[in-house]
Amino acid sequence: MRITIMGSGGVGGYFGGRLAQAGHEVSFVARGAHLQAMRKHGLRVLSPLGDLHLPQVRAFENPSEIARADLVLFGVKLWDTIDAAQSLWPLLGDDTVVVSFQNGVVKDDLLREALGARHVAGGVGYIASHIAEPGVIRHGGTMARLVFGEFDGSASPRMQAFAAACAEAGIDHDLSTRIRHAQWEKFVFLVGLSATTTLARLPIGRIRAHPRAHAFLHDVMDEVVKVARAEGVALPPEYAENRLAFADTLPETMTSSMHHDLERGNRLELPWLSGDVVERGRRLGVPTPCNRAAVDILSLHADGRRD
Repeated sequence: MRITIMGSGGVGGYFGGRLAQAGHEVSFVARGAHLQAMRKHGLRVLSPLGDLHLPQVRAFENPSEIARADLVLFGVKLWDTIDAAQSLWPLLGDDTVVVSFQNGVVKDDLLREALGARHVAGGVGYIASHIAEPGVIRHGGTMARLVFGEFDGSASPRMQAFAAACAEAGIDHDLSTRIRHAQWEKFVFLVGLSATTTLARLPIGRIRAHPRAHAFLHDVMDEVVKVARAEGVALPPEYAENRLAFADTLPETMTSSMHHDLERGNRLELPWLSGDVVERGRRLGVPTPCNRAAVDILSLHADGRRD
């Protein structure tokens, strides 16, 4: 399968590396020092599920340098979504599908706007990984799973082909017939994890061990559940309790990509996480005070460090 990784960071670098190791024709789009390191030394993935080193990889700065793709695994930061999507046109064939494993639930609306609905399928990624240094992806824990599917629920040939590619690469995956529902399921926990770890500047273990912080994590997630239900997504009313129990099973050192970005002085995906919850809540008449607190406080850092 011809696969382009648009955004070769923690998510794209990890799963792209696994797919390339399995023999698929994978092209990585990256930039800066990460791109240069991949061109010189290949791609290295450090993972409890098994390290890998690809001494040579197809690494590009611009999608226009790449031949037509069967599938684009889309993993850029959310603020780059529109520009990155529009740069994909040279490699889109009639049946090329773009699957976003970005954070948030608004991402596919942005992609459909830029590329048209027929080129977009839904995706959810479950992994804690980041660029440890240029050319090196570090995976924390053993969770590394992809969920994907067409928005009409069909098991299309292109989605079946991607499922087969994931199986060949040893990637835990699910071809979902309810991908929008799956995206909101992840969004509940993602917003909670991102807001609390970034506000506290601590990993999940310290948050769940403190009664008041633990309660705040629940309340942040419960607001997302209420917004989802108002949007017509049939999450159970007690779904925040389900996700709180899930949080108790995670490695105590697990944190969020937004926390990593704050520590590094990078821009934050805040407007597309808690910010999106607040905006949807305002439109739907659902109170979201905990997420608003996260937005108000973290807005000080949302544009990154200004030295």
